[in-house]
Amino acid sequence: MYQVLYFLWGTDWHIAIKIFGYVLIGLSFIGVVSTILLENRNPVKALSYIMLLVFVPILGLIVYYYLGRDLRKRRRFTLKGSKDETLMLRYWESQRREIEHMQLALRHHVASKQEISAMLLNTRNSVLSQNNKVQILINGEEKFPAVMKALREAKHHIHIEYYIFAADDVGNEVASILVEKLKEGIEVRFVYDDLGCSDIGDIPDLLEEHGAEVFKFSPVLINFYLNANYRNHRKIIVIDGSIGFTGGINMDDRYLNNGKHPVFWRDTHLQLEGDVVNLLQLQFMMSYRYCSKNTFPFGDPYFHRSRIKEHCFADIVASGPDSDFPMSMQTILMAINVARRSIRISNPYFIPNDQILSALQMAALAGKTVELLIPSRSDSFFVQHAAQSYVKPMLDAGAKVYFYQKGFIHAKTIVVDDNLAIVGTVNLDNRSFYLNSEIAVVVYDRPVVHRLNAAFEQDLQDAVQIERRSWKNRSIWQRFIDAVCRLLTPLL
Repeated sequence: MYQVLYFLWGTDWHIAIKIFGYVLIGLSFIGVVSTILLENRNPVKALSYIMLLVFVPILGLIVYYYLGRDLRKRRRFTLKGSKDETLMLRYWESQRREIEHMQLALRHHVASKQEISAMLLNTRNSVLSQNNKVQILINGEEKFPAVMKALREAKHHIHIEYYIFAADDVGNEVASILVEKLKEGIEVRFVYDDLGCSDIGDIPDLLEEHGAEVFKFSPVLINFYLNANYRNHRKIIVIDGSIGFTGGINMDDRYLNNGKHPVFWRDTHLQLEGDVVNLLQLQFMMSYRYCSKNTFPFGDPYFHRSRIKEHCFADIVASGPDSDFPMSMQTILMAINVARRSIRISNPYFIPNDQILSALQMAALAGKTVELLIPSRSDSFFVQHAAQSYVKPMLDAGAKVYFYQKGFIHAKTIVVDDNLAIVGTVNLDNRSFYLNSEIAVVVYDRPVVHRLNAAFEQDLQDAVQIERRSWKNRSIWQRFIDAVCRLLTPLL
């Protein structure tokens, strides 16, 4: 130690500072590379970080510090995952007598699609439900009136979990309804993502003042960008354990298309009734317990058997940093693989991993109709060009690609053949697959699929089909930008 001090004191300070800086960067580099290797992450992603560290060390350290660290995820979410599995097992035990019967009925109903439900059951992610009513809500114009009507009719409790809840016309009206219900003695539990709800204003304080339980999911404490990962991207409302809402539409005016915002916003949401609402309630309970350390009872009035006899089968697939498997990605992958005739995908952020891309290409090469509807203009320059880099591989395999031109399409829907649909919050990118908490409804029902197909056909009226020849003839500069953005996608 004395020798080091003597060396620094007796040396030109500029040189000493440089040496100290090089040593610090070198130690940081070794530490970060070791951490990346020990985390046993995706090798492509690991190599991307290491290459960035090698060629641009300082930038690489900054990027990894903000976006790449998984140690925090393990500390924060491992315990949550084990507790969530305990809750799912309790629910599974309550349904055990009916599970085998429903699985057999589903196999008769949709043949190989039953494998999806079996996977979700075996991974303790979902329990198949049968007696359901599923209503498709197009855009905020249909969602918000339905939500507000259901909120006003609440008799016991209202549970809300949202990624974006803005203090604008829509958000303030919902908050006013919640205050009215609190005054009536209705229980209100409210979980919101602290990063996504940056425009929530004083709504949490207002609700707490009137007796609601309000919690931030993963509070942003020090650095905004450091907390960009592991967000709660879900949109869940459960009312009296009997009606639920989920899908792509946040609580925000821009989804209403009332002329106040310049861009038309196209999105899809679901209104659920029946036994599937119990699964939605269970997912809310998991987030609520993570934030509050509290829970609420299994059984009435939070969980109860459905009186609906429509024989609409449905699962809930939930995934996040607490999951042992990337269940959203695996569910989508299996849905693609069990397709017999057609696959229709609408998604705002199409940056698929190798598994999803290969599965779609193989389906198209096998003669199945594969259609992809994505925005012509994204809300992110990087995402737009990264997504465009995947258009050529899709076209080369024989898939049909459409660019939505009426506005921004934010709907996250997948329709397979005539009897399977997936609707929820899941984008087709690594962030949704591996980092964020997501949720989707898997519906095995021909009438629901028929309505989603009708909506897809309507959207195609406002889209342009991309021709393979014209796409290949784009300028070198356009293709270069797409390629650079795609190169960075593993870092997301």
